[in-house]
Amino acid sequence: MIKKIERVVVLFVISLFLAFFPRPATATTQDASFRPGERLVFQLRWGFVPVGEATLEILPEEEINGVPAWHFVLTAKSNSFADVFYKVRDRVDSYVDRGLNHSILYKKDQQEGKTRRNVEVVFNWDENKADYSNFGKEQKTISLMPDTLDPLAAFYFLRQTPFQEGTEVTRPITDGKKNVIGRVRMQGRETLEINGRTYDTMLVEPDLQHVGGVFEKSKNAKIRLWLSADNPRLLVRLQSKVVVGSFVADLVAVEQKQ
Repeated sequence: MIKKIERVVVLFVISLFLAFFPRPATATTQDASFRPGERLVFQLRWGFVPVGEATLEILPEEEINGVPAWHFVLTAKSNSFADVFYKVRDRVDSYVDRGLNHSILYKKDQQEGKTRRNVEVVFNWDENKADYSNFGKEQKTISLMPDTLDPLAAFYFLRQTPFQEGTEVTRPITDGKKNVIGRVRMQGRETLEINGRTYDTMLVEPDLQHVGGVFEKSKNAKIRLWLSADNPRLLVRLQSKVVVGSFVADLVAVEQKQ
């Protein structure tokens, strides 16, 4: 039981990072289905047991090395019950150009149990490479494929991408350690009732073929994401099925700051 809770608290972060999506039509802050000020709040649970909360937020635009950029933020926090077994306090920052073409900067401040990381990935598109460092110490440099996104930026691409049932698409993605060509497939439409609200949703499934860790050890591992069929295509549920059990993140609040 303890081992299951230790792993499942962080599955929301892992699962979202595995969402590999295609390149949609060019979007800017003027025509995107989302805009700065949006904040989505999710309840995380293992089975029927609440284990924490996660948020997805769009902060005001910034300039990174003179380039106007979106600023996306993911946070994940275990609750007091899960803290006893495995305390999680994670924050991920993604900076991507206004056209949503490629990532510029990716940061991850990670506290999971005894694990601490403070990662920064700098995307150098003049030289087509990304530099990975942890606590300010450079550890790795990798070559970039064209139009590569970091894992969090990829989620926002999904919200801009036209889908129909059976569509399968690909996208290069990196966390600064390795490059992956990922695939995602649109499975169909479903109606969900979450937190007293009914959603018409699109169900999509990322391909886990090249994913390691707990997913690799699970024979029938799956990640499923349900997005609202209408704009602004909110993520309303994420579910992962792995060897340690079934984990769910449900949307419980939507905020739009002025």
